[in-house]
Order: sequence, then C-alpha cells, then structure tokens
Amino acid sequence: MVERTLGEAARAMSATLSAGDPTRSFAGAAIDSRRTKTGNLFFALDGERTDGHRFIADAWARGAAGVVVHRDLEEQPAAGAWLRVEDTFRALHDLTRHVRKSVPRNLVAITGSVGKTTTKELLAGMLATTWRTAKSPGNLNNLYGFPVSLLGVEDDCAWMVAEMGMSTPGELRAISLLGSPDVAVLTNVRAAHLENFPDLDGIAEAKGELLAGVPADGVVVANADDPRVMRVASRHPGRLVRFGRLAEPAPQPRDVGLDLALGPVQPRTDGAIGSTFTLIADPDGRHESVEVTLPIHGLYNAENCLAAAACAHALGVPLAAIAEAASQATPSAMRGGVEALPNGVVLVDDTYNANPDAVERALESAATLGSRRHVAILGDMLELGPDGPALHAQVGTTVARLGFDLVVGVGPQSEALVQAVKAHAVEANTTQHGAVQTTTTNTRWFPDAAAAAAWVKEASTDDAPGDGDVVLVKGSRGIALEQVVQSLREHGEKQSLEKEEDA
Repeated sequence: MVERTLGEAARAMSATLSAGDPTRSFAGAAIDSRRTKTGNLFFALDGERTDGHRFIADAWARGAAGVVVHRDLEEQPAAGAWLRVEDTFRALHDLTRHVRKSVPRNLVAITGSVGKTTTKELLAGMLATTWRTAKSPGNLNNLYGFPVSLLGVEDDCAWMVAEMGMSTPGELRAISLLGSPDVAVLTNVRAAHLENFPDLDGIAEAKGELLAGVPADGVVVANADDPRVMRVASRHPGRLVRFGRLAEPAPQPRDVGLDLALGPVQPRTDGAIGSTFTLIADPDGRHESVEVTLPIHGLYNAENCLAAAACAHALGVPLAAIAEAASQATPSAMRGGVEALPNGVVLVDDTYNANPDAVERALESAATLGSRRHVAILGDMLELGPDGPALHAQVGTTVARLGFDLVVGVGPQSEALVQAVKAHAVEANTTQHGAVQTTTTNTRWFPDAAAAAAWVKEASTDDAPGDGDVVLVKGSRGIALEQVVQSLREHGEKQSLEKEEDA
C-alpha cells in the first residue's frame, strides 16, 4: 500500500509532529482502532456516538505507526508518533488529496442507486486482465471510507475502481472533488434516500455531482436506458460512453449511438446459478459481440455487468477478456449470493440494503429459481420519506403478483407491505367474468429482526422454511436481517442433524 514518511504526512496535513521520527514510514490509514493494521496511521475522529481519541491506546496496541489527534490528552503514550492537527477529519482529506496526486495513476468512480458494489467488483476484475488494479473494499464509499480505501492502494496501482455513494445533497460532489476520478460511471437513478430529496429528479442531480471532480478530458460512462442519468451525464464536455439494452427484435433508432448493448438475458440452461447474454459493441454497426456467462444470481446483474463492460471496453479491454473476467465473478457478501442449506432450503442472502426497485428485481429473480415454495422475508426499506408506506405497498403487490407462497414482513413499515399482499389476495379471489381466481399467498409480520429470527428457529412452526423452499431475505441495512439469515443457517444444520439421527 501507499508508503509515506510521517514528516511528509505532517506537511500535507499542516500537522505538528510532537513525538516520533519524521523519517519513519507509515502504510495506509485507519479510522476504526479495531481495524488498525501494523504500520497504519490512525486518525482519531469525532463521531456522532463516540470519540476516536478514546481508542488511541487500542490503535497503538494493534501496531499503529502514528496517531493523528486534534486535542491534547491527559495521558500521551511515550511510544510512537503523535501528529497534532486542528481537525482530524479535514486532515484525513488533506492527506488523501496529497496522495491522490500520484496514486493511483487512474481512478474510476461508480455511482448509482442500485448495483454500485457489484458493478465495482465486475469492473475491477475486467481491468485486472490488463492492468494492476485496486478496488475499494466493501462499500467504503463515503467521505470517511473513501479516503481509507485510497490510502491503502499500492504505489504501482494503474487503476483503482471506487464506488462513491451519497445520502444527502452535496455529499457526492465532495467525494468526487476529493478523488478526482478520470472516469465516472453512472448506473441508474432509483427511489433511494427519498427522505432527503424532493423526488427522483433531485436524486439524479445529486448523482450528477459525481462529475464535479472529472476533468474536461475525462470519460463519463452512462446508462442510456435511464433518462435522468442521461440528462446529467450529457453535461460533461468530454467523452460520453453510452450503454443500454438492445432494442428487439432488430436494431432500432434508439440503439444508434450506443457504445455497448446488452442482448436478451436468459437463465443458465445448465442448472447452475447465473445468466447468459450477448454484449454487442457499436450495436448499430454490429462490429463485435461476445457471449457472456455470468455466475451471479439475478437477471438484473446482467445490467451491472453491462455497465462494467462498457467502461472496461471504452478503456481498451477486449470483449473476450471482459467475458472471461465476468465468467469468474463471485457475488459480494449479503448481495444476492445463493446458498444451499443442509436442510434443503435454498437461501438468497440479499440483506445488505434495499430500495423498492432493488427489492422488486430481487423478487423477480428469486421467482425463477425452482422450489417447493417461494418465501420472501422482507425488511423495512428505510429513508423513503413520506412515500414510504405507498412504496412498501407497491412491493407487497409485486410479491403477491409473482406468486410467492409466503411473505414475511419485518419492521414497522413492512406492515404496509403485508397488508398489500393481503389486499391482493382478496382481489384475486374476486369472481371476474365468471371465473374464480385464487391465491395461496400466506403472510406473517414481525416487529424486528430478532422476532423473525426466533420464528425461523421454531422447527414445529408449520410455515417455517423447509426442504425445497427458496427463501429470499432482503431489507435495508438498519433492519439487521443478517440475524434472520444466521437463524436460517443454524436451523438448517439442526434439521439436517435431526434427520441423520432419525435415519
């Protein structure tokens, strides 16, 4: 990772090195003492709930090369370097800007309402076929996480792929100016963080802030199927790369100008998880195409692959190398991975986050998996503002329409979702045109993840997930549905052992 001397860091941050050797090197940065690694520079940040200065001793114990503080402490450790600044948060950004002048040589920034992390992972794999490539770990995509990511990049990194997120106006602009991306990828605009924006147009404007740090001769890669994305992307004075779905059955006027197009997406025919599709470069001329097998659950992930491929291809990666990299992809944790549990349950763990569009797409993909029953355990979708109840009801109607056998709502707002499922059942059972339509969708509701997790563990419960069921678990991060996932795994092991004992 980036290695600099403490003296260089002190100059970049306008810090006073009150203790320690200025010629000593440090490597990388940490803002959480628990994640501090040997040689890191630890920044004692003030947070909403805690104060980083309280954890300096822990950072020293884990091997920190130095600490950055903005106030004197009653007891200053004798060992290690001590850098005093006026504001540790600002100092973190000052050091990031200093390092960014030389490392990495090039940076791709990705933003969008859904799919940022998957697109990042796919693009990093594609670029790595040609260059030494780094990526931001996990979803370190805000004004705290991005600096830590960049300061952990190796000195000889040719490309870094970083996702950049936001929840309020102005946030993405600040991150973009900090990172100075050479390339910006805009994937989509959906109903996320609505409580902080007047409407989807407001979200689009906030996503467009990613262009603030892109130079005039930089590249913008944009989703041509999303009018809001194209509205903000078209403001870039430099090169604009467009990607989108191919109009069927033959190229139509809307295809003209696309740099990379996505053909029809189909589930894999070999029984394995994933999808197959064609990527077509310059679709109006059909100059080149490649068949792709993507081993990641969710037909919607083909669109994430398209976004990544459009960027990689625009930067010079051949389509054949792009297809090969995509074929080796693996899902990120808690983002749609499919797992066969010992009791025969097929678990789709998509618990990292949720918004209405993402949930509906996850439901549609889970419905394609064969099973005895389809079960959806759906937590609240947070930060939707006053439209929250209506959007939860919308998802409830979708899951009922898709024919899920059991829908479990988790959290206060998910009550509206469950009620919509019940209302759809009443409507479906209404006699229309002499025919009676029936539905078998059952529902349950729990106030929180702990209650839902306890329900899963009750082996005697008639409607608890069992052998042959596909179970999708998805909700906003704040609902902590990983508790439910863990209960499903534990219950699966328990049922499997009980079957072995009975045999």
